[in-house]
Amino acid sequence: MEFDDDDLIHFEAHGAAPLPPAAVDGHVAHDGARIWYASYGAGPPVILLHGGLGNSGNWGYQVPALLRSGRRVVLIDSRGHGRSSRDDRPYTYELMASDVLAVMDELHLDKAAIVGWSDGACIALILAMTAPSRVEGVFFFACNMDPSGTREFVPTPVIDRCFSRHARDYAALSATPDDFNPFVEAVSLVMRTEPNYQAADLGLIRVPVAIVLGEHDEFIKPDHAEYLARSIPNAEMIYLKGVSHFAPLQRPAEFNAAVVSFLDGVAIPAKVRGGFASGIAQKQKDIS
Repeated sequence: MEFDDDDLIHFEAHGAAPLPPAAVDGHVAHDGARIWYASYGAGPPVILLHGGLGNSGNWGYQVPALLRSGRRVVLIDSRGHGRSSRDDRPYTYELMASDVLAVMDELHLDKAAIVGWSDGACIALILAMTAPSRVEGVFFFACNMDPSGTREFVPTPVIDRCFSRHARDYAALSATPDDFNPFVEAVSLVMRTEPNYQAADLGLIRVPVAIVLGEHDEFIKPDHAEYLARSIPNAEMIYLKGVSHFAPLQRPAEFNAAVVSFLDGVAIPAKVRGGFASGIAQKQKDIS
């Protein structure tokens, strides 16, 4: 039976599904922080980057599905999040992107596809711009690339439940478990002020990209998502019906199907992909 948690009642109480045992896990020291990572399975690598205030455990419904699809899955806790530490510098998405490259180097990954959620999506797209030789493709879920792309914040019970879970997880995982409030302030600052990329910057991206948004996303304007899809060469625009900013937790089967379909497309040789780009985009336009 398909699992749904549209109101995040299960997530607040229990979190996502437990992660399976990792083949490799540890920390890499990089630029004033210790960055936690874990690697699962074998095959073409895909890196999952979680959202702001969260941690890699939020991908508990995605890891098994990607392993079943024959992929190696790498999780990374962004600096200051989960099991990763940070120094006293302000957060920047560029700094967090450099942490991802440090983990890839530690694991001897020359190149990987990246699935990013919210802040993790921003990090992924920055990598596509600044280190394209390391990026196979980007599944960019629920994020903006300039401040104009965000809605005015309106609290909801779903957001409150997610925040409650994040607070519990931070206390359980962080090396500074009593610092949740300063952590929230620091992350909120970067969310308000970054990123600040223009269409010309996005137009330089040459890796496959899917811009993905839940039908009821609480934070991102649909017209901004469509602007990103227009600005990035050959990008797909995918709407996920019936879900919001928390689709990987709300309806994992739907989200996972979109991810696997995108990754399968990325595996197509470039000249073939170009010939079928419009067809793939149309096919995935309205996954339901």
